Amino acid sequence: MPSRRRLLAATAATLALPAIAQPAWPSRPVRILISFPPGGSSDFVARVIAPQMAEMFGQSFVVDNRPGAAGMLAAEALKREPADGHAFLLSNNAPFTIAPTMFPRITYNALRDFTHVAYLGSTFGGCVAHPSLGVRTLEELVAKAKAAPGTINFGSSGIGSIGHITGVNFCLRAGIDMVHVPYRGAGPLRIDLMTGVVALNFEGIVGSLPAIAAGQLVGLAVAAEDRIPAAPGLPTFRELGHDLIIKNWHGLSAPAGLPPAIAERLQRGLAEICARPATTAQFATIGNYHAPMAGADFPAFVAAQIDLWRPMIIAADAVDR
Repeated sequence: MPSRRRLLAATAATLALPAIAQPAWPSRPVRILISFPPGGSSDFVARVIAPQMAEMFGQSFVVDNRPGAAGMLAAEALKREPADGHAFLLSNNAPFTIAPTMFPRITYNALRDFTHVAYLGSTFGGCVAHPSLGVRTLEELVAKAKAAPGTINFGSSGIGSIGHITGVNFCLRAGIDMVHVPYRGAGPLRIDLMTGVVALNFEGIVGSLPAIAAGQLVGLAVAAEDRIPAAPGLPTFRELGHDLIIKNWHGLSAPAGLPPAIAERLQRGLAEICARPATTAQFATIGNYHAPMAGADFPAFVAAQIDLWRPMIIAADAVDR
């Protein structure tokens, strides 16, 4: 009969096996999928954090742009990946907040099919006007639109875009009627706003700040909870009586079933990276503002954003039928 000492030693060895058997992570280069072409805010955020993650975790983190289908192609690709911590998505509004309502036949569940690991910050929309419209404040815009319904237009980067949904919902809240002009992307919209072809847009505010400072455009409001550091003189919609907060959020998401140990390492590492002054300064150039969020709170945030945006998407008649 084996001695008690031998039994204890054998039990200890058996308990230690799973820890020994677990492979080191990361064991090879890690891909970060991007749901848009190079140059957008998601791509920018990924390229800020990727080299810092490589240094921290000892493997390269490769940015892999997979644009198409309003961000859904990248989300679908991530869903098919093994949940071993070697493929992530720089998650954002398009595939996870807007698509679940806008596209009823979506091929993934934005909550069940993914592990939403870490929050990386948000950029904010706003209201920007061409000087030819003749308004200097949001109150003046509302008064002018009420005096002449259907005569003022606003552009967006496309049907179902953040600018479209924001613009329509502002009109509903303010009780005004303006005409939506959809463009094929932000580039053509920006050109026509700068030349006064369209009077307004409701896109990301920080990209317009140089033109606002030069007097080429007029900033009317920002759709953030509080005034943003890049434009402290610009009031929020909420300050002006319109409860409108529009976050274009960024995060890091994995396929469902990511091992908790990997998720926890990433959460701690990304919290440190996002708190670095150099990272904060780089994020600020595109108006991406990070606030600490516990790992367990991020999936709840994603779910809450879906619920928040659903009525706004329906109100904008942006549901694909």
